[in-house]
Amino acid sequence: QVQLVESGGGLVQPGGSLRLSCAASGSIFSSRTLGWYRQAPGKQREWVATIASDMGTNYAHSVKDRFTISRDNAKNTVYLQMNSLKPEDTAVYYCQLRGLSVYYWGKGTLVTVSS
Repeated sequence: QVQLVESGGGLVQPGGSLRLSCAASGSIFSSRTLGWYRQAPGKQREWVATIASDMGTNYAHSVKDRFTISRDNAKNTVYLQMNSLKPEDTAVYYCQLRGLSVYYWGKGTLVTVSS
């Protein structure tokens, strides 16, 4: 069973930065694709970024050039560095691990961008 625990959320002013972390249990971490998603109040969950086992990355257009996803397989941890934050980035951020036949999710961490 895989468990994912996000951390690093909080309140930040527009233009500021935060780094989210997601620690995973289990032995399949290094071979799987990992992702970050977010859900703003009253909206559907949306994809933010993914990183494959070969370190290839992809980003949603809305965060490209501002956010960076990375992973440390030795620590079973995936990160999301968020720079130049905007109020519209306010959301609960979730990490995802793509298993062979099931997707695993964390419980999320809240990011609030406000002055």
